[in-house]
Amino acid sequence: MTIAIGERLPQATFKEKTADGPVEITTDALFKGKKVVLFAVPGAFTPTCTLNHLPGYLENRDALIARGVDDIAVIAVNDWHVMGAWAQQSGGLGKIHFLADWDASFTKALGLDADLSAGGLGVRSKRYSMLVEDGVVKSLNVEENPGQATVSAAAAMIEQL
Repeated sequence: MTIAIGERLPQATFKEKTADGPVEITTDALFKGKKVVLFAVPGAFTPTCTLNHLPGYLENRDALIARGVDDIAVIAVNDWHVMGAWAQQSGGLGKIHFLADWDASFTKALGLDADLSAGGLGVRSKRYSMLVEDGVVKSLNVEENPGQATVSAAAAMIEQL
C-alpha cells in the first residue's frame, strides 16, 4: 500500500557521502520539526534524473527555501558511493541531501518501489516528490511514467507551497 497524505513516514536510516566519509541520517534527524521537500528518482545518473529532475531542484533551491522549506533531499535506490559521485558531478554537493536507500527498504515501506528489471535496473523507486512537515506527508506527487518529471518537478512543488 502506498503512503498517503497525512501519514507519518516510516523510520529509516540512509547513508550520505560527506567530505569525511559516509554518515548515517535517520528519518528523525532529517524530518523532525522541519519542512522538507523529498524527491525520489529511479537512479542516479540516469537520463531523466540527471538532465531534468535533479537540475530543477538545484536551480530552484533558493525559491523553495524562500517559501519556508528547511531542507531538500533526493533519494534513490543506489549505494552511497554512487549518490556521492552524483552530488559532486551535478554541483549539488552541500546544497541538498543525496540519500542512498541502498536496499530499497524505505522505498518499499512507502509502497513506492517499482520493478524496472525489464530495463536492466532491478528494483528501484518510482519517481515522486513529497512535502513532509515534521515527518508527516503533506503532499505527494507520483509520476505515472518513470521517464517523465512533471508532477514531481521542482516547479510543481513550488506551486504547492
